[in-house]
Amino acid sequence: CLFQICICCKKLSFNHFTGSPKLDTTNSSFLLFLSLTGHIVETLLYVFLQTECDLEKGLETRKWVLSGILSTEESYLSHLEALLLPMKPLKAAATTSQPVLTVAQIETIFFKVPELYEIHKEFYDGLLPRVQQWSHHQRVGDLFQKLASQLGVYRAFLDNYELAVETAEKCCQANTQFAEISEVKPEEESCNPWLALLYKPVDRVTRSTLVLHDLLKHTPTSHPDHPLLQDALRISQNFLSSINEETSRRQSTTVKKGENRQLLKDSFMVELVEGARKLRHVFLFTDLLLCAKLKKQIGGKNQQYDCKWYIPLTELTFQGPEETEPLTIPQVPDEELDAIKVKISHLRSEIQREKKANKGSKAIDRLRKKLYEQESLLLLTCPSMPLRLFNRNSKSYSFLISSDYERSDWREIIKEQQKKCECVKTPSLTSMELQMLTSSCLKLQTVHHIPLSFNNEEDESSGLYGFLNVIVHSASGLKQSLNLYCTLEVDSFGLFSNKAKTRVYRYTTEPKWNEEFEIELEGSQTLRLLCYEKSYNRTKQNKDDGENTDRIMGKGQIPLDLQALQGKDWQRTVIPMNGIEVKLSIKFTTREFSLKRMPSEKPLGVFGIKISTVTKRERSKVPYIVRQCLEEIERRGMEEVGIYRVSGVATDIQALKTAFDTNNKDVSVMMSEMDVNAIAGTLKLYFRELPEPLFTDELYPNFAGGITLTDSVAKESCMLNLLLSLPEPNLVTFLFLLDHLKRVAEKESVNKMSLHNLATVFGPTLLRPAEKDSKIPSNPTQPISMGDSWSLEVMAQVQVLLYFLQLETIPTPDSKRQSILFSTEV
Repeated sequence: CLFQICICCKKLSFNHFTGSPKLDTTNSSFLLFLSLTGHIVETLLYVFLQTECDLEKGLETRKWVLSGILSTEESYLSHLEALLLPMKPLKAAATTSQPVLTVAQIETIFFKVPELYEIHKEFYDGLLPRVQQWSHHQRVGDLFQKLASQLGVYRAFLDNYELAVETAEKCCQANTQFAEISEVKPEEESCNPWLALLYKPVDRVTRSTLVLHDLLKHTPTSHPDHPLLQDALRISQNFLSSINEETSRRQSTTVKKGENRQLLKDSFMVELVEGARKLRHVFLFTDLLLCAKLKKQIGGKNQQYDCKWYIPLTELTFQGPEETEPLTIPQVPDEELDAIKVKISHLRSEIQREKKANKGSKAIDRLRKKLYEQESLLLLTCPSMPLRLFNRNSKSYSFLISSDYERSDWREIIKEQQKKCECVKTPSLTSMELQMLTSSCLKLQTVHHIPLSFNNEEDESSGLYGFLNVIVHSASGLKQSLNLYCTLEVDSFGLFSNKAKTRVYRYTTEPKWNEEFEIELEGSQTLRLLCYEKSYNRTKQNKDDGENTDRIMGKGQIPLDLQALQGKDWQRTVIPMNGIEVKLSIKFTTREFSLKRMPSEKPLGVFGIKISTVTKRERSKVPYIVRQCLEEIERRGMEEVGIYRVSGVATDIQALKTAFDTNNKDVSVMMSEMDVNAIAGTLKLYFRELPEPLFTDELYPNFAGGITLTDSVAKESCMLNLLLSLPEPNLVTFLFLLDHLKRVAEKESVNKMSLHNLATVFGPTLLRPAEKDSKIPSNPTQPISMGDSWSLEVMAQVQVLLYFLQLETIPTPDSKRQSILFSTEV
């Protein structure tokens, strides 16, 4: 019956697929036809089988699905055999005085085909007897899992596929003997059935995944095969996803000498040259790494590159000599970085206003040129994470990258490509050839450009501003028990930084963190997650770049789409990474909504209650919660990297909030057992939930205006008078906090928290006004974007707090500051 369907399908569609006017069963065209018609039959068979929904019938359906898989496997093996048929005589001839093809040509055309045949022959031989001796309890999942684990061979085949086809076509045209062996005539260039067989492994990757999906659909969750098939499907889907990403990024470029070279990855990086930061564009090709400087565009001409150096991948290593000196990284003050961000925000908003006003293109072009300059400056000054490369001749090169995700990405793809080109010798390239290579790259649409963060010409102000709540639930798919933790990164102005870290889940294959974090977004578009295996061996620290030995087990990312996150409900998602799946829930809150100060409905609580009410009730000058949190942080958090900046676990923060609100006597014991970042988060939450900011709604406009004064004497007089005008509980609490923050900054070399970093964290929390006191006009004559809001409001608040942090002393009215601060009497 199936054979009759095949014949009917042949009559209807063979000409359409192959362009061949007739069927010749003596050559491999027939094999291609069988594959195509077999695909149609298989699809019809699955449509029929999917109508069976009864559990018992579903189990029986598994046998028929597996029988179909056996049939297609048998057909696929015959295709591979036909492909390999000419390989033996060609290899034999290659050792004679009159070879048909060279050994290199044979290895290129038939690259990985024998390995694919052996893999599928083993799979077929293992599956056949199990289907023949079928029962509902029969297991086959291990065979599919093993098959999925060998997809790396397909990756190698796909990477070589275009070169194999090109080589085979050239050999067919130039060599009649090879054309005869391949059963292909030179004039049949438009229809090449033998070469069409080379496409079978490409097609097989996708089809195998679809068939696996159907098999899993007919396997009950209680069956022992179900988790194995799930794992195999996950591996296959991840593989397909990675192939699709690579396909969209890879573009072929040809240099003068005719070598076929592909661009695998490119990025702007900061190179350290004699202690100075230099902006570079780095290109990774299939055989070399090229570092170039992008010249400024002059007189409307196309951009050009000045090639600085290149390293053949066969000569590149990440490990240098033992005596390599530690890397000294020049740091840029945080004030400068924020000033650049403010300029970028303003420029994007100006571009939007010019577009809406339909102004001439010249004005927009001038603004975009300024935006390019500021984006380039931010990219040059911001990254601080080292990536060191070494040449075999001991020459070292040092780059700075903004995140561990990107650094890991570069290392992985370089190491993977090095395995593929171990025997490939890169010819020496002249400066002219390098120039041609980079010029070719400029023509590719996928090459990165500046601005980095917003390449969409229609919207330079896209991205999310507000707060993202993320719950890291659990991970699955691990093969062995490990000590695992996760970190979260988000982008801001095109650069990524680490924002949160889960606790280490000890020795398990199924970590269940269930930890919630609140991450502030500043024009963010992507959330990244990295999963690490914790190493407790400190003796293996890498002195070259200050890395510890924690190993990245997997990484993945998801886009932050406003439309998808507009609802108030949590959005559950799964991030697949290298066979591991991490489950997340995310919820986005806009800045306007999240920064509203709401009075508490619990009059006897602490959070959301006026500070004067709390201090009067407690008979103290400084609220108990502030004193307790600062005491605990000073006891064990002063050297914590990123203290106050790194998010604490939201569930721990909520537990402490409840304890303080209910006057729990064991709160000090709870704090001693919690992560210090959760305590820091509790303190920030207390100030954020005050119904009125510490600097009061009434005085905030005066503070925001006073900080803009240019005369230093007038500014100091104004700012101090305003500060001393605060209500006494507000003033004393602020001075108490101020002394603490200065002590934190004294440990900046360890905790990486400068006065400016602390001002950035606490400024909006202590000064954020109510909506009616916002500096932004309620009915502006021109549209105000979130970028304007961020720069006008947040930066003013940061500058006010930074001003007080930088003052050596702040006089108090009664000059008895210490007795006021530490007094617990009314």
